[in-house]
Amino acid sequence: MGESLWIVFCGNSVCLSKIGKICSSRFLAIICFTWFFLGLAVRFRRHQLLHIAGLRLCSVLAFFIAGFLCVTSIWEAIVGDEVSVKMILDVISFPGAILLMLSTFSGPKYAGTDSHIDGAGFYTPLPGEGGSGGDKINSDASLPPFEKAGLISRLSFWWLNSLMKKGKEKTLEDKDIPQLRREDRAEMCYLMFMEQQNKQKNKRSSHSPSILSTICLWQWKQILISGIFALIKVLTLSTGPLFLRAFILVAEGKEAFKYEGYALTGGLFLTKCLESLSERQWFFRTRLIGLQVRSFLSAAIYQKQLKLSNAAKGSYSPGQIINFVTIDAYKIGEYPYWFHQTWSTSLQLCLALLIIYYSVGLATIAALFVVILTVIANSPMGKLQHKYQKTLMGTQDKRLKASTEALTNMKILKLYAWETHFKNVIEGLRKEEFKWLSSVLSQRGYSLILWWSFPIAVSAVTFWACYFLGTTLSATNVFTFMASLRIAQEPIRLIPDVISAFIEAKVSLDRIAKFLDGPELQNKHVRKMCDGKELEESIFIKSNRISWEDNSTRATLRNINLVVKPGEKVAICGEVGSGKSTLLAAILGEVPHINGIVRVYGKIAYVSQTAWIPTGTIRENILFGSAMDPYRYREAIEKCALVKDLEMLPFGDLTEIGERGVNLSGGQKQRVQLARALYQDADVYLLDDPFSAVDAHTATSLFNEYVMGALSTKTVILVTHQVDLLPAFDSVLEILEAATYDLLMHSSQEFQDLVNAHNATVGSERQPEHDSTQKSKIQGEIQEICTEKQLRDTSGEQLIKKEERESRRHWILVLLLATLSHVIFIVGQLVQNYWLAANVQNSSVSHLKLIAVYTGIGLSLSLFLLLRSFFVVLLGLGASQSIFSTLLSSLFRAPMSFYDSTPLGRILSRVSSDLSVVDLDVAFKFTFSVGAAMNTYASFGALAILAWELVFVILPTIYLSILIQRYYFAAGKELMRINGTTKSFVASHLSEHFSKNLGFIDINASPFFYSFTANEWLIQRLEILCAIVLSSSAFALTLLHTSAAKAGFIGMALSYGLSVNAFLVFSVQSQCLLANMIVSVERLEQFLNIPSEAPDVMESNRPPLSWPAIGEVEIYDLKVKYRPNAPLVLQGISCKFGGGQKIGIVGRTGSGKTTLISTLFRLVEPTEGRIIIDDINISTIGLHDLRSRLGIIPQEPTLFSGSVRYNLDPLSLHTDEEIWEIVSHECVKGSGKCQLRGAVQEKEEGLDSLVVQDGSNWSMGQRQLFCLGRALLKRSRILVLDEATASIDNATDSILQKTIRTEFADCTVITVAHRIPTVMDCTMVLAISDGKLVEYDEPMKLIKEGSLFGQLVKEYWSRSSNGGNTSEDWL
Repeated sequence: MGESLWIVFCGNSVCLSKIGKICSSRFLAIICFTWFFLGLAVRFRRHQLLHIAGLRLCSVLAFFIAGFLCVTSIWEAIVGDEVSVKMILDVISFPGAILLMLSTFSGPKYAGTDSHIDGAGFYTPLPGEGGSGGDKINSDASLPPFEKAGLISRLSFWWLNSLMKKGKEKTLEDKDIPQLRREDRAEMCYLMFMEQQNKQKNKRSSHSPSILSTICLWQWKQILISGIFALIKVLTLSTGPLFLRAFILVAEGKEAFKYEGYALTGGLFLTKCLESLSERQWFFRTRLIGLQVRSFLSAAIYQKQLKLSNAAKGSYSPGQIINFVTIDAYKIGEYPYWFHQTWSTSLQLCLALLIIYYSVGLATIAALFVVILTVIANSPMGKLQHKYQKTLMGTQDKRLKASTEALTNMKILKLYAWETHFKNVIEGLRKEEFKWLSSVLSQRGYSLILWWSFPIAVSAVTFWACYFLGTTLSATNVFTFMASLRIAQEPIRLIPDVISAFIEAKVSLDRIAKFLDGPELQNKHVRKMCDGKELEESIFIKSNRISWEDNSTRATLRNINLVVKPGEKVAICGEVGSGKSTLLAAILGEVPHINGIVRVYGKIAYVSQTAWIPTGTIRENILFGSAMDPYRYREAIEKCALVKDLEMLPFGDLTEIGERGVNLSGGQKQRVQLARALYQDADVYLLDDPFSAVDAHTATSLFNEYVMGALSTKTVILVTHQVDLLPAFDSVLEILEAATYDLLMHSSQEFQDLVNAHNATVGSERQPEHDSTQKSKIQGEIQEICTEKQLRDTSGEQLIKKEERESRRHWILVLLLATLSHVIFIVGQLVQNYWLAANVQNSSVSHLKLIAVYTGIGLSLSLFLLLRSFFVVLLGLGASQSIFSTLLSSLFRAPMSFYDSTPLGRILSRVSSDLSVVDLDVAFKFTFSVGAAMNTYASFGALAILAWELVFVILPTIYLSILIQRYYFAAGKELMRINGTTKSFVASHLSEHFSKNLGFIDINASPFFYSFTANEWLIQRLEILCAIVLSSSAFALTLLHTSAAKAGFIGMALSYGLSVNAFLVFSVQSQCLLANMIVSVERLEQFLNIPSEAPDVMESNRPPLSWPAIGEVEIYDLKVKYRPNAPLVLQGISCKFGGGQKIGIVGRTGSGKTTLISTLFRLVEPTEGRIIIDDINISTIGLHDLRSRLGIIPQEPTLFSGSVRYNLDPLSLHTDEEIWEIVSHECVKGSGKCQLRGAVQEKEEGLDSLVVQDGSNWSMGQRQLFCLGRALLKRSRILVLDEATASIDNATDSILQKTIRTEFADCTVITVAHRIPTVMDCTMVLAISDGKLVEYDEPMKLIKEGSLFGQLVKEYWSRSSNGGNTSEDWL
């Protein structure tokens, strides 16, 4: 310290030798003092250090003293043009003092979190945790290994050894991965962020704080600590050129003291170890910050999408929201890893320039000029990249929205033969996306050329500046400069990645912030309260206007006055589109514009018209996150008539339900969600026509046992089209009038019309022999379609398969030219450096020739950099487009069995996040990985050639490196794969309840945490090996090959040796990133070769254009099974449908009716037998030729985002006049009333009126009318109606039946229906039971005692005849 002070203030070095002896002992004492207490800090646990105030004081003093020593030593080296061991140790002491201070002031992380924060209400324990999360977390035995680890273990990642060992011994599974610390879980991250945001709001009441500022305030401590580690890393890295200069001076015989070489070797090893430790902690902590931010954002997006207003839902499709979670949140989570690079690269560059000035003097100005010029040149490129990236993500959203819609409704597309059209739409959107993808990748390529050419340009310009300034070039200053340039090269090369990460994170954060700021449901008109007191009313509505739009002329409901007392049962009826479901939505608080008051008291349970069934087991669907109560659970199952259904399932209530309940019949799905509502034990039940999907007998049983029995003390509002149920209710609300049944019959003409329409349809099948009202014997339902596919499988496998972990295949992208260009670039660098080392002190070679040849080689290298970037971009785009095209074709050609057994989220994760990785990253990371490996081995080769003794160190190092990497990859690759597979959960369960989603976020975050921690574990150990190699190299070159003539080669070798660490780390990181990305490629590859359906067109056997001309259908011994080892679903059905006949297909729910229809459209292929239409076996022609010639009105009406015109005629085959004519065909003759025409004409846009995704802005009945319109436009010779009128009232049903009879009078009409009146006027009726044809004859002949059809008629008439009874008769 004394020497440093004397030089700084006096500038006299004469006294240095005298004062140095005096101060050396003091200096060594300070160094020993600092490192001694650092050792104590490492030795003790942190919770013990918290009580040592003296140690804290000493650490602060050591920090200031060491900092002063560090600064003065660097200044002394620059001014005195000399480096000593003392200066190096002074610099090293500063990072040690920082580490000491951190150790004494930081407290144990797991000591606890804020006690006032309790997330139990939000959080569901992860699978396998069981019990209370809090109890388990507080149990030391169950603490994650990271939480239990001490300081040394954390610094060295020793705590991960147990998991790495387990991964070596066996293939890791989900259950082997330890849980996260509580503060790293989505629950706590979300709560901590919200708490910080609330604090900000209290301080700044004028405006809401931004997400970015809140994140910074939430994570400022961890950001600061990781920043200090980043500072230590930069400082230790910057000592490298100083060590190199000192070693060259030793080699030239200019030792400062006798054993300086040994001291330098030891100091270099310790410096590199400290550099490794600090960098690993820097990266680990920033990754951890990113994980917490990502988990919070995912949780916030999940929570927000539950609150979105209906207008906002129209702006954000499910595909876009999946993009926010799987792409945007991940990009933001990656940015903390790059955050400190924004300033550390600048600091590292400044230190490098300082050392360059120390080496070449004023020539540094030339180097600085090139740096500034490069940065200025990059500015417009960065702006362009930001623009391109933002536009690219917008086009990705559009493409993913269309993909989501198509994949979600793939069954409808196949039934209508629309796959090709929707595939072309997606390909068109992909072309637009591909254009911007090309721009983004090209911009990256330009940036790579710029920044990789930077070192070549800087060195050439600097050497020319030295030549013109007359600066002497020697091995000492040249290779000190080259080593400093390599230090500058790292941040320069990182600048494109830092800029890219910043741009991507900014764009993603803006998108998510806009989404989170989107309008929410306003419940200001709806107050839900229940204080336990006796209530006079359960629901109170007084409103003169209820509307979805802010337009008084388009109110959905007007003048609603409704008071429902506790325990009352109210029925709501009305025509299609009259506003029944809107009234329930108003009670739920989802209607945005309510002019009036809506009050609801108590807990609400809602059963939607379209069954909502999340992927999972039946038990999970019923419990819906609630605790298991066996008695209440059993009651829910019994009241919903699910007992026999569960008995038939191989796994009972633990049977997994496919995507959207695909392996359940329509009736079973409705009963599952009815059981879910009952189990919640709510106060108010809102039931939106839940009985439309079940047969008459089941509907009667549910009404008696469920509505009038289990809910006898509850407030119930039931929307129904079944008029026969109305007398049992306390009051009936016929939009827009509320009264008792009898009063409405006398006062409301519209209500009378509804009842009369029902009576008219019932009267046609009433027969004297059916006077008995005896209930038929309860028969349990069996499953339909994919249920048979699953439940009778002798192998006992669940339908939803566990996502495959495909064995790693080597995905080799054809990058031969790019790799060759990089090889030439590396060889050129070696030649360039060899020329410099060999001739820098060669007097026979002039400086002009030396610099000219060096510059010429550099210019040629720039050309190969250009070629490399060009080939990488070109081949990356080609591979991306090839994979996308193959993937899209594979998905659209996949059979329905694939979609039945594969969750939609699993597919969407491929077409979103996995495809994004292939688009943007794989090609570049592959090149970097190969290039970094080549750089590493080139450095090892250069060292071995220049000092053969190092072979004995290098070969064991390479061997140990390979062993460690293999040890790592045994666990690391499985962690990467599990991370990839669990990522699908996040997308699959996007629409499920919040607490369950928190668990899925943690399930995905856990393998990600241990994956990047394993990466740091690996790199730290490899860096220690590199430190050994570097120290050995320095020792061998300087002490065993001491010669001034070889000083140039020694400088070259040590400059490569200093880079080995960086090259090896970059190589391993690139390999790990590439391995992670290859997982995405493998996951895509799994879907590239899906077994496809039969060909769309068989050119050798195409039916005539007029086929089918007659519409005759012959079925011969038809047997169907869904899997080879599954039982038969249809068991030898044989019958004939005459051309132009009207065929009715009846049977109980799950008897195989829809399976027969699926076979007719070849959604499932016959196992045996054949179906012949107009003398052509349908199995011998193409699927498109078959499906495009058949018409269907499906059971679940589906609309697509677009216009009314697009939904009626997506292929644009008809004119507007034809479409309006078809819409008018749905009118009631004589009355001038049109169900769909009126709704369309109400909208200003007419046929251009908006239809949002899934058609949620149109009622269910109106959607069915759209489907009828499609059928009328298509005019097929064969028309299939699969429960087409289940969601509409009897009056509208009667209208539709008359329309169908008129418009399709000469066509074959096959009708599947639960409503008996729908099939009573059919020519023939086909009755199916358990997959067998029971009866097939004219309906009037089948109405006899003992027949299945007669029994179904009796049950329907028995229930309908009670329409005139009182509610007491029902009970």
